[in-house]
Amino acid sequence: MRNIFNLTQPTPSSTNGNIYTAHHDNKIRVWIIINDKQHKHITTLPTLEDKLLRSVSPKNYVNVRRHKRKLWIQHYDAVSALAFITDELFCSVSWDKCLKIWRTSDFRCVQSIQAHDDAINDVVVSANGTIFTGSADCKIKMWGKVYGKYELIATLDNNNKHKSGVNALVLNDDGLLLFSGGSDGAVLVWGKEHGSNGRVLTEVLRGHCKAVLCLISVCDLLLSGSADRTVRIWRRGCEGKLGGFYCLKVLGGYERPVRSLVADYDCKSGIRVFSEGPNGVIRLITIKGLNISDSMLILVS
Repeated sequence: MRNIFNLTQPTPSSTNGNIYTAHHDNKIRVWIIINDKQHKHITTLPTLEDKLLRSVSPKNYVNVRRHKRKLWIQHYDAVSALAFITDELFCSVSWDKCLKIWRTSDFRCVQSIQAHDDAINDVVVSANGTIFTGSADCKIKMWGKVYGKYELIATLDNNNKHKSGVNALVLNDDGLLLFSGGSDGAVLVWGKEHGSNGRVLTEVLRGHCKAVLCLISVCDLLLSGSADRTVRIWRRGCEGKLGGFYCLKVLGGYERPVRSLVADYDCKSGIRVFSEGPNGVIRLITIKGLNISDSMLILVS
C-alpha cells in the first residue's frame, strides 16, 4: 500500500474541489469527490502525456544519481508536501531536494528548482504567493516570482537557524508570523522584517524533548506535534512579555510520534483539533476559551 504523506484541498472555486495527495512512490495523485463519501482517481502527476511530450528531447533529462537520468518534471524520491500558490498553480516538494511548480488546468509541471542541499520536508505559501521551504539541511528558504519564474529571494538568518533539520512549517492566520519546527525539538517564530520581504527570528519555543514533526496555527493558538508523543498547545500573549507565546497545555497519551494535526473552527463549537489516537481511532481536542476537552472518535466507514 502506498504511503500518503499529505493531502491538500484547494478552495472550492479552484479546480472543482479536486483533492491532491503526495506519495512515497514519488508521485502526486489527483482525485475528484463524486458524492459525500466517495472519491475517484483521475490522474497521476506527472501525467503520461506530459512525460511522452518531454521524453523526445534529451535536454529534458537531468542526472539524479550516478548513471541514472530522469525527466526534470519527475520527482525521484518521496513527495513530502504540497501547497497551493493560486487557483492556477500549486507546488510540491520532495526528499529529492527539489521544488516543482504545477498548473492545475492541465496538470503540467512548469518549473523545477534544485532548492536545497538535503531532503525538503515541508512547504507553505503566503497570501502574496511567497513560497517557504523547510529542509533537512537546517535551512528555510523563501521563493518569489521574478520575471515569471520562481527564484530564491531569501534564506532565513543562518546564525539563528535550527541546529538540525526543519520538519514542519506553518503561517499564522494573517501571515505575519512563520513558525518552523525542527528535529532539535524547538519551534522558531519568525516575524516580518520591517522594510523588506525577509523574516527575522523573534522567539524560540522550547518544551518538546524530541523532534517537532507537525505544526498547525488556528486563531491565536499554535499546536505542535512531536516524536516525544505529545501535543503542545501554545497561546500568544503571556505575562511580562507582550506578544510572546507560552505553553497552555501539554497533551500526552499518544502511542506513536504525532505526525499530523488537523483543525477547524466555528464560533459555537470553538476550535476542534483532530489527531491519531490509539487503536486506529481519531482523537478530538476541543478548545473553547480556556476550556480544553479531550475525547476519542470511532471512524465509521
